[in-house]
Amino acid sequence: MASISSDRGDELDYVRFLEQRIRELEAEISLLKRELRYYQTELEKVLQPPLIEAILLELLPDGRAIVKSSTGPNLVVHILDRIDKSKLMPGAYVALNQRGSTIVEVLPQREDPYVRAMEVIERPKVKYTDVGGLKNQIGELREVIELPLKYPELFREMGIEPPKGILLYGPPGCGKTLLAKAVAGESSATFIRLVASELAQKFIGEGARLVREVFALARRKAPAIVLIDEIDAIAAKRLDVGTSGEREIHRTLTQLLAELDGFDPLDNVKVIATTNRVDILDPAILRPGRFDRLIEIPLPDENGRYEIFKIHTRRMKLEKDVDLNKLAKLTRGATGADIKAICTEAGLHAIRSGRKVVTWRDFEYALAKVLKSRLRPYVNQTGYEWYAYSKKSRGIDPAM
Repeated sequence: MASISSDRGDELDYVRFLEQRIRELEAEISLLKRELRYYQTELEKVLQPPLIEAILLELLPDGRAIVKSSTGPNLVVHILDRIDKSKLMPGAYVALNQRGSTIVEVLPQREDPYVRAMEVIERPKVKYTDVGGLKNQIGELREVIELPLKYPELFREMGIEPPKGILLYGPPGCGKTLLAKAVAGESSATFIRLVASELAQKFIGEGARLVREVFALARRKAPAIVLIDEIDAIAAKRLDVGTSGEREIHRTLTQLLAELDGFDPLDNVKVIATTNRVDILDPAILRPGRFDRLIEIPLPDENGRYEIFKIHTRRMKLEKDVDLNKLAKLTRGATGADIKAICTEAGLHAIRSGRKVVTWRDFEYALAKVLKSRLRPYVNQTGYEWYAYSKKSRGIDPAM
């Protein structure tokens, strides 16, 4: 009896073992099927022809659509039944299959990476206090740019539309871009910067498309400020004759004019443009309604030069014989960039001389080196003769 019960126990254990093994094999089969489906899907992706990107232009009454294909022509195409028709708005990006050019997918709204990179994420650390000699210009800039963004209700109460933009013009090196940096550093609005030459593209329509997408990005990110540096690159006067490249630049300018004063309001988007060639700009871009305020950034006067010297020497160790008022008098006609270069050159001369303090003699050397190109006939080999000449030419006693 004991032997029979032992045999039955072994049989039951073997049956349980087989059942357990069956479950394990079923689980393994299920896992292998999942892996097979995964690899089949991946293989289909590899073998499937790529889809064509297109922009939806119009939905037709018969359920078809007109799209502009990225390959060039406009196409009349069918739409898959599973596509959500509520997402098919003019301007939407869609995907077409290659065989039948049918809309098979609505693509998410996207931004050109080139345009997205124009948004300034890390703000410059320039403040209005870093800009010397331009108090009136700073006041006008803040009045047109910051005031409407911070207090729009003031303009609604007055019943007027706030200005749309500012054009900063003046000689090179006088602080136009520095002012724009200060606006970016001081403002809490989204700041988008582009150089106008970036809009001069090789292919027809690309420059206009970039302009359109820049302003679309600004509207989505509003309140926003768009800086167009060196706008004369695309906004020169239009001529009746020209090369195909010039005609493409004119198309880009036309798109910019439409964005500044077209049907789509700019709302909380302000535009700042800079140029040192205001004389060649197209009159259409200078009229009120596009750039409502034209602000000249002139050469700094004596007081302005003194303020700029103070800004650029505030971290320098100066000897007591350094007179900033005298430097301001000696640099008549110098730009802010010249003054910065003079301070830098004086510091370098002190370092070469083995000193940690900048003296008046260092500034004499810097004045001669930086400004001698303007007065080259009067500068001797060492450059110090310019110092005495500059005093005489400015009506200052050389003995001072």
